[in-house]
Amino acid sequence: MNYSMTARVLGRVMLLGAAALTLPLAASLIYSDGAAGAFLLTAALLAAPGAAAALLLRKPKTGMQPRDGFAAVALCWLVLSLFGALPAVLTGDIPNYIDSLFEAVSGFTTTGATIMTDIESARPSILFWRSFTHWIGGMGVLVLALAVMPADERGLHNLVKAESTGPSSDRIAPRLRGAAARLYLIYVSLTAVLFVMLAAGGMSVFDALIHTFGTAGTGGFSNRALSVGAYESSYIEIVITVFMLLFSVNFSVFYAALTRRLAQIRKNTELKVFLCVTLVSGGLIALNLTSANAYGGFAETARHSFFQVASLMSTTGYATTDFNVWPEFSKTVLALLMIVGACAGSTGGGLKISRAVILLKSSFRELKQIIHPRSVNVVRIDGRAAPDTLAAGVMHFFAAYMLLIFFGALIVSLDGFGFETSFSSALSAISNVGPGFGAVGPLYTFADFSPLSKVTLAFCMLAGRLEIFPMLLLFTPSVWRR
Repeated sequence: MNYSMTARVLGRVMLLGAAALTLPLAASLIYSDGAAGAFLLTAALLAAPGAAAALLLRKPKTGMQPRDGFAAVALCWLVLSLFGALPAVLTGDIPNYIDSLFEAVSGFTTTGATIMTDIESARPSILFWRSFTHWIGGMGVLVLALAVMPADERGLHNLVKAESTGPSSDRIAPRLRGAAARLYLIYVSLTAVLFVMLAAGGMSVFDALIHTFGTAGTGGFSNRALSVGAYESSYIEIVITVFMLLFSVNFSVFYAALTRRLAQIRKNTELKVFLCVTLVSGGLIALNLTSANAYGGFAETARHSFFQVASLMSTTGYATTDFNVWPEFSKTVLALLMIVGACAGSTGGGLKISRAVILLKSSFRELKQIIHPRSVNVVRIDGRAAPDTLAAGVMHFFAAYMLLIFFGALIVSLDGFGFETSFSSALSAISNVGPGFGAVGPLYTFADFSPLSKVTLAFCMLAGRLEIFPMLLLFTPSVWRR
């Protein structure tokens, strides 16, 4: 382990976290809600060791190796979550530290699961901070650090590889700092457009900011107990639906569109499958709800259907209605969307569309190989042959993904919850969705879970956001040996 390099990276991220706290500090001063001291103290606790590590440690002679990158990414997310939980505890909005840590992890990982039962009575600055963590975590903490801080270290591509989402990181950040800056330029631009459109739809500036952060980061925290449904506005629901889908698309697609590389977009297998799955799922659920006479007319039914499809497939977790009472067919479709998730290289979570495509194509290739043993069958993605190592890596990831879901469900079941609640809470955590089914439906919270279950689910959230292996490597002794 290159301890010096890892400490320097961690120090930079801690400084970045301290700088991020100035925005909720400003919100506290504007609303005079008495939380300014809590944000100042937390910022100081982050800045002091962060500055010492980033500025005083001598630059190492050797660059960062893959295991250093994975360990550094996991430590950065863990430290930000540990410190990010302090403001709510110091203000008393969430008196229990374990509860506040669960909330902070849920925010940074863009999960959106909450333990807060009376959200509308919380301080405005605390609500701002919990939603702003969605925006910070949406594109990635280390990607943000590379975009705004000097990238003068060797081997920083291993940080990008460890934090990037999807089976391959080459689409997301092939040229490190320049790519990180381009990603954030697109991210900020889409965020600004969404904010303007929500504000134009009648939301207050504060509400528009909260829901912009939640949508852009595909997190789902709201300052309303009834989530987006509280506004009873078709315009707001349609705008958020569209942008949840936009932020679920690989950001390389937006960059290709800006540089007029339309041929690259046309060949994008993942984008085609994503759009197809969205349309088919929304249509099937709308037909199922119509046959069950769940809503007044087909227009209202389709609106709720496509909103929830976009919400759970993008792993945002916003709700306009209680889908917990929908017919079993519709709930099953939503559960499958929670597993599959969004596109690689987006702010969404889940298994990722690209991995699902590779899994299916690999399975069909095995069938063809059994029927025709001497044939040569290749898995193709975007018209190019995918290496066998990529398919094997996806298989390993899927196995770890499912094992972690069952492990989380097993721990949660100790609280006495039924299978639907236990399984969906673990699935929701590792897919970074937020709401699930049963006792963790869109109108309920995780407040009744035991501290053990909350810590377990918080670990699942971090593991899901970091693609599992960085968190698991923290518990591997060989990683910490020189």
